[in-house]
Parts: sequence; structure tokens; C-alpha cells
Amino acid sequence: MTDVSVPANPPFRLSMLIHDRRYRSLTFQVIVFILVMALFWWLINNTLQNLALLGKSFDFGFLFQRAGYDIPQTPIPYTADDTHLRAAVVGLLNTLIVAVLGCISATVLGVIVGVARLSKNWLFARLMTVFVEIFRNMPLLLWILIIYAIFTEILPPPNAYRGEDPAWSMILFDNVALTNRYTSIPTLGMTNDPGSLDLGARITFNWATIAFIVVLVGGWFARRAIRNHAQSVQDRTGERPTTWWKTLAVMVLPSLFLIWYFGLHLEPPSLQGFNFSGGLNVSNGLVALWLALTLYTAAFIAEIVRAGILAVSRGQSEAAFALGLRPNRTMSLVILPQALRVIIPPLISQYLNLTKNSSLAIAVGYMDLRGTLGGTTLNQTGRELEAIVLMMLTYLALSLIISAGMNVFNASVKLKER
Repeated sequence: MTDVSVPANPPFRLSMLIHDRRYRSLTFQVIVFILVMALFWWLINNTLQNLALLGKSFDFGFLFQRAGYDIPQTPIPYTADDTHLRAAVVGLLNTLIVAVLGCISATVLGVIVGVARLSKNWLFARLMTVFVEIFRNMPLLLWILIIYAIFTEILPPPNAYRGEDPAWSMILFDNVALTNRYTSIPTLGMTNDPGSLDLGARITFNWATIAFIVVLVGGWFARRAIRNHAQSVQDRTGERPTTWWKTLAVMVLPSLFLIWYFGLHLEPPSLQGFNFSGGLNVSNGLVALWLALTLYTAAFIAEIVRAGILAVSRGQSEAAFALGLRPNRTMSLVILPQALRVIIPPLISQYLNLTKNSSLAIAVGYMDLRGTLGGTTLNQTGRELEAIVLMMLTYLALSLIISAGMNVFNASVKLKER
């Protein structure tokens, strides 16, 4: 009897790319990739040919030309004699400022409103429901214009704060002045200024700021070391040592020392002539945009928080009550930590939406990335394609960075399987 055996690895044939399961999926992926790349090449080549017919070229040399326009709110030094590139950087920083402030304030307000919607106080819960429904169901642009109109039409001019019996008074212990042109807020002053570190391109960092950053980063690493040591002691002995005072010492005491050493203090604005000086005059466009983004996004975050809390089993709160925990401690220690696993994924989308919605700043004259690179620079240079491509890539990079950071945080709080 003859034993005929099939070889374990038959020789490769081209037909195996289609008929063999080991190669078929890879074949289809390669074909699709080639088709997509060919489509992109055709689009790019067609665009370049059309530009050539119009007598245009695709280059970014315009970024190094003189901008020739002013920007009201500049976080870094800027003049009209600077390049379009520096103007775009200023616009990007303005976008980051309103995005970061909006994400922080919208998160705080959204969590408060979301928890309040579950309150047993019927009137309080209904008021929060009205807040959510009003701000969630009206366009964001409309809210931006409404808030900006309130600032420009209702608030007084700066000189209304003058005189023995002024028509308006400053708020927050005479530290903030609301006017129809800007909002004047206090700035930080230093008695012992250590000077600044010059990085070139008119970019400087005060040594006091660097010292605070070093202290905060060092305190964070020290806090992690204290927590890891406490965990190791608990694993060995079964008892966790008290660490709150050590954490408080490494996080707070160095900062308090620096505040005393540099003589940090608030310098409130004061009316000099027809304008306030001594403080920081923030554009009402920035304030209106920040408030609108905060209220609008907080309405969505509130619903996300409410859904996350309701996703936690009721038995968790009942068990906490049985152990003697009060409702507020139960919410902060038991419910919210578990609800974060449900809250964070949709929260990422809201942060992305807020960052992209900040491009509506052009409606109130706040010069963000859309107003500089995609507005004045585009109109002056006529490089609409290059400007739009740069804006798209910048917003894409910002969105990917936000997503990556939040995904890392999400991985740290999600349920770990053993």
C-alpha cells in the first residue's frame, strides 16, 4: 500500500494570492492601498496642473513675508512688521488659550449640572434640566453673538467708572472691571523679579515661571514616590500609613516659599484717563467666546455625566450607605470613580468639538488660527489652498493630541482585567 502525503508547505504560485486564505486578505489590502494612493496622486496632480494654468504655484514662501496687520490679543510679542508665520503662531496660541480654558470650565460646570440633575430636590433638578435643554438645542454661533451683544451693548464704557459717584463699580472686591470694549482683570506682580531667560525670536520665560514649573513637576514625582512607598508598606504589613500631610507638604510648601521669595501679589486695574491700566485688558471677543463655548459644551457634558452615573449599579450606592458614608462622600468616592469609565470616551468627543468650534471666534473679531492664517493672511496673500491645508493639518494635529492624551487617561481609569 502506497502512502501519498501532501507537502506541509506547497510551493508558492500566483493563483494563491486569490485562492489561498493566507494571502487573500493581504492581497486585497495591497490593492485598496494602491487605489487610494493613486486617487490621492491624481487629485494632487490635477490640483497642481490647475494652479499652473492660473499662473500659481504651490509653495509656502508667503509665511516668511511681512504680515502687515495687527492682532488685538497677543500672548507673545507681535507687530505688523512680523511675518505671516508668526501671525499664525499667535493665532494658534489664541486658539489653544480659549480651548484649554473652555475645556476646564465646561468640565467643571458640566459635572456640577449633571450631578444636580439627579438631585432629589425637584425644583433644583428641573432648573438644571431647563439649562441643559436651552443651551443644547440652540446653535453655538447664536450664543456667541448673544453674549457678545450683551457685553458691547449693555456694559458701560471705561470712563463710566470715573467720578465721585460713578455709574458703575468694579466687581470681585474691586479687582475686575467689565466694560463694553474689554474686561480688565488683575495681573501678577513681583517684588523681587529674578529676570527672564531669552530664547530668541522675542520669546522669553521669566525665571520665576521656570522655578514654579520645576517645583510643581518635582512635587508631582515626589507625590508618586510617597504613594508607591505607602502601597509597598500596605502590601507588606496590611496597614496603609498616613500620607496626606506628606503629599500636602511636597505639593504646597515649595510653592508657598516661592510666592514669598518672589513677592507675588495681585495688581488690580486702575482707571487712568479713559482706559484701565495696571491690569490685563482681555478682549470681549475672547470672553464672549469662552463663555459661549463653556455653557454650550457643559450642557452636553452634563448629559454624559448623568448617563455615566445612572450606568453605575444602584447597589453600589446602597452598599456605601450601609457602610455609613454620606451622600456627597458616596458620590465622590464610589459613584463618580466608576462612572468615569463610561464618561471619558464621549467626553473626548466634546473636547474635540470645543476645540474645533473655537474657529467661530471670527464672528466676534477674536483673532484665532481661523482669523489669522485662514482669514487676513489668506486674503492678503491669495494663497487660499496653502492656508487651508495648513489649517486642516493644524486642527488635525490638535485633535490627535487631545485624543491621545485622553485615551491614555482612559486607559488608566478603565477596569483592569486579571
